Amino acid sequence: MLRLFLILIICHLSLLTSVAQRPRYEKMSPLLRQLVQESRRDGRVMHRGAGSQKPQLVCAFVKATDPKAFSDYDCKVLAQVGQVYIASIPVAGLADMSLDSRVLRMEARQGNSLTNDWMPSILNALPAYSGENLPQAYTGRGVVVGLMDIGFDLTHPTFYSNDTTEYRIRQFWDMLSTDTVGSPFYVGRDYVGREALLEVAHSRDGLDQSHGTHTAGIAAGSGYGSPYRGMAPEADLCLVSNAVSDDIIYIDSADYYKYTFATDALGFKYMFDYAKSQDKPCVLSFSEGSMQDFWGYDQLYYEMLDSLMGPGRILVSSAGNNGHKKTWFRKPAGEHSAGAFINASSQQAMLTFKSADDFTLRFVLYGETNDTLLVPSAQVLAQPDSSLFVHAGEADSLHYTFHFSLQTEAYPSCYNPSEVCYDVTVLTTNNVGVTNPLSVEVIGVEADVEYFKVNANLLTNRLNPALNAGEKVCNINSPSSAPRVISVGATTYRDSIQNKSGVWMKYWTGEAGKRVDFSSVGPTFDGRVKPDVMAPGNNVISAYSSYYREAHPESGDLRWDVAVFPFGERTYSWTSNSGTSMSCPAVAGAIALWLQAKPDLTPEEVMGVISRTSRRLEPSLTYPNNYYGYGELDVYRGLLDILGVDRIETVSKQHTPARITLSGDVLTITPSEPLTSDARLRLFTVGGRLQRDVRLLAGESGYRLSLSTLPSGIYVVQLDGPSAVKGSTLIRK
Repeated sequence: MLRLFLILIICHLSLLTSVAQRPRYEKMSPLLRQLVQESRRDGRVMHRGAGSQKPQLVCAFVKATDPKAFSDYDCKVLAQVGQVYIASIPVAGLADMSLDSRVLRMEARQGNSLTNDWMPSILNALPAYSGENLPQAYTGRGVVVGLMDIGFDLTHPTFYSNDTTEYRIRQFWDMLSTDTVGSPFYVGRDYVGREALLEVAHSRDGLDQSHGTHTAGIAAGSGYGSPYRGMAPEADLCLVSNAVSDDIIYIDSADYYKYTFATDALGFKYMFDYAKSQDKPCVLSFSEGSMQDFWGYDQLYYEMLDSLMGPGRILVSSAGNNGHKKTWFRKPAGEHSAGAFINASSQQAMLTFKSADDFTLRFVLYGETNDTLLVPSAQVLAQPDSSLFVHAGEADSLHYTFHFSLQTEAYPSCYNPSEVCYDVTVLTTNNVGVTNPLSVEVIGVEADVEYFKVNANLLTNRLNPALNAGEKVCNINSPSSAPRVISVGATTYRDSIQNKSGVWMKYWTGEAGKRVDFSSVGPTFDGRVKPDVMAPGNNVISAYSSYYREAHPESGDLRWDVAVFPFGERTYSWTSNSGTSMSCPAVAGAIALWLQAKPDLTPEEVMGVISRTSRRLEPSLTYPNNYYGYGELDVYRGLLDILGVDRIETVSKQHTPARITLSGDVLTITPSEPLTSDARLRLFTVGGRLQRDVRLLAGESGYRLSLSTLPSGIYVVQLDGPSAVKGSTLIRK
């Protein structure tokens, strides 16, 4: 009996110890609680980024009564103000640290949430917004930012000025509008002025789409008092709602073919014409596109775009989101064959092959008996119209007989007539390659043949492991592939966001600052390097349509809302989205800041600025390349280049953290913290002539310099020394 009693006491004490050792979650912010719960649940520390064998650390605020509390848990104190510390904490030690009575509170929320105030920070645009540290504030004022997209909510407060006193959408052409009585437009009609725009409220497809609201907010949203400000928050907006495949329910069958690339070109012209009528420069953002081709469907399109673009007329387009898919392979001369398995989400798969040589295509449909079909290129060319149709055969599945046929058409490449292209359409009685595996193989040891994806996916299958061809290249969308269009790919800085309900939503993984895998890759079909430039495109937060939210309250994409708020009589939101659709308007908004500095920039000059000033994200690569173009856009360096300052070798490419003001003839320099050692200030003309060379002594919190003898103009301030001042800025006297 005594023994049983002792056992019960020991068990009770063990239970008390177990309860006492439970982490003090009430001391932690949601992110820290989540990290502790994940590590305890899985018995290990969860790694959200690229794989690593290092202990996972979290940078957090900690309120503590004794600084020794940090050394006991292998923490590194980064800063201190009173009892509040910024510390680097091993995630594995968070639970124990929460039990320490000296630790009062621990907080962390991922600071690199890709809001649009984070976007300007990554693209180095924040210095451009400060009128104190530059000749003027660069916010897009006086520039027209145009967007052609779908799903616009014209009432969202981000399209007002930040104080909502000015409505910034000037004109809007809805190509799907049925309100066409008296309209001079080929399709739809336009609306001009605040009253008319707010009365129409949304594009016709705005109840079912929200893409355009999101992209317009990234390019030029004011943010309406939130952190989710666009790149050119004071620019004028001109919008066009065009038609895409998702909009087919809105189009009368008789009008279906009214909506083509040519109609899109009319939309671009509409926005450029508006800017011309206002005597303002204009940059357009287009986050749509389709696959390139060898027929030449885009040749006149590109010619039209060339004619529309010019000084102060820039077009920016998204590269596409096909970079994670196998879209190309080559069977070089000297190799017997190359191929892969294919499938598609429909009963029709389309493939394109290109070669100047004779070769044979071998298709195998796998079933109870494998059905093989050989299609020699010479046989296709021998047809009167170079078109060959073959009923390829059938394969028995468990429940029915599966039929497939091939339509092959040959034609000369629009880029090189000596090369012949072969479009192959696979027709089946079920989704291609799903019920019964289907492979395609290029055969011909002397032939050099390339494969280009249209809508078929390239796969491997254990039925024939040798068929494993396929690379993730040559998948840039059109018109992003056009020579003078600025093609934008996407980088990633975060793979998840915390939604308005406190739930972490994860999308994609990748190393911070690198190309996100879905971002499309060049070269173009005629061999040119694309994309041209990169910008963040993963988990970007911007405006969302209130009308879409109202019509689809249970839609899964609303789980990515980070905030919901009222404005007027409606409810609006800020929502996370991902894709090159998000990086494209960011670059367009950035170029609007450059156009404010030099309104007559041509597409070639913009490309020159991009080539000279973009950040090289992968030092091992040569630039430009088909993954990153010239690198990631740098707004501030671009401004320095446009103003001629970037050519002064001694001027830093990074903006100084010091506050620089000019009042009358007196220049005031306020370091971000008192100088720990002497600094040097040099003042240059934009032509590079040195005007002042002054020593700033350590220990001071501010410095004054008279410029009374200098003529009016723009000058470059270069500061060298401690990190509190190191960098450059511009002033206007």
